[in-house]
Amino acid sequence: MPDAGNAASGRTREDTGTLVAFFALVVIGGSNAVAVRMSNVELPPFWGAAARFFLAAAIFWAIVLVRRIALPRGKALVGTVLYGSLAVGASYAFGYWGIEKIPAGLFMVILSLGPLMTMFFAVAHRLEPFRWMGLAGALIALAGIAIGVGPQLGHSVPIPSLLAVVAAAACTAEGSVVYKLFPGTKPLPTNAVAFTTGAGILLLVSLIAGESRLMPSEPRTIAAFAYLVVVGSVLLFYVYLLVLSRWTASATSYAFLLFPIATIVIAAVVTNERVTLQFLLGSALALVGVWVGTVGPRAKGLPVAKAPAEISERCDPPYPGCA
Repeated sequence: MPDAGNAASGRTREDTGTLVAFFALVVIGGSNAVAVRMSNVELPPFWGAAARFFLAAAIFWAIVLVRRIALPRGKALVGTVLYGSLAVGASYAFGYWGIEKIPAGLFMVILSLGPLMTMFFAVAHRLEPFRWMGLAGALIALAGIAIGVGPQLGHSVPIPSLLAVVAAAACTAEGSVVYKLFPGTKPLPTNAVAFTTGAGILLLVSLIAGESRLMPSEPRTIAAFAYLVVVGSVLLFYVYLLVLSRWTASATSYAFLLFPIATIVIAAVVTNERVTLQFLLGSALALVGVWVGTVGPRAKGLPVAKAPAEISERCDPPYPGCA
C-alpha cells in the first residue's frame, strides 16, 4: 500500500507540474507576438527568426552536451527533423513575414485556430476520431475572424499576410501531430535538433529573399530579441514539449485558445495597439468556436498524464514534475 500511495502522490505532483508548465506556456506564448513585432522593426523577418533560433539552439546544445544526453536516432531522429522543419522552419517563416503587416492581437487570434487544425490533422493521421462538433467549431471560429477583420481585409490587413499567418498555424499544428507520431524523444535533445533544423531553413529563406544579416543595435530591439531567444524560444519550447509529451496533441494545443488574451492586453500596454469593439466581438466569437470544437462538448482528449513508465523515457530533470 505505501508504494501505491507514493505512486499516486508522485502522479499528483507530476500533474501539478504539468499544469504549471501549461500556464507558463500560455503567458510566454501570448507575449511572443508583441516581441516579434518589436524585433522586426530593425531586423529583416527571416533573418531575425533564423538568428533567434540559432542562438536558442546553441543554448540547448550546450545543455545537452554538458549533461551528456543521448540524441534521437533512427525514426526518432526523422520525427525530430520533421518537427523542426514544420513547427520551427516553415511556421516561423510564415509567421514572421505575416506579422509585419498584421496587429499582434489579430496574429494570435488566428494562431488560436491551432487546436482545430491539430484536431483535423490528428484525424487525418488516424490519431483521433473525426467529430462533427469539431467542424462546427471551425466554422464558428472562421465566422468570428471574418466579423473581426472583414472590413479591414485588403486595406489595413493585407490578405497575403493573413494567409501567411494561417499557414503558420497549420505548420505548427502538423508539427505537433508529427511529434506524437514519432515517440521516444526527450525534450532537450529534440529542441536542440529541431531548432538547428528550423534555423537552417529560415537562413536559407533569408538568403533567397536577399535579406541583410544585421544584429540589433537599438536598446528596445535588443531587449525584444534577447527575450525571444531566452524566454520566447528556449523556455517556451522547453515547457511546450514537456506538456505535449504528457498530454494529447489536441489538449496541448488548447494553449493557443488562451494566447490572444495575453497578447491583446500586452500589445495595448506596450505598443499602444488599437483594439476596436468589432475586433473584440469577432475575436470572442472565434475563441468560442475553438472552445466548441476542441474543449466544450467532449470528454475525450482532456489533459491526461501518461503512464509513469512512458514519462520516464521522455522527461529530463529539472522539468516541472520530473523526479
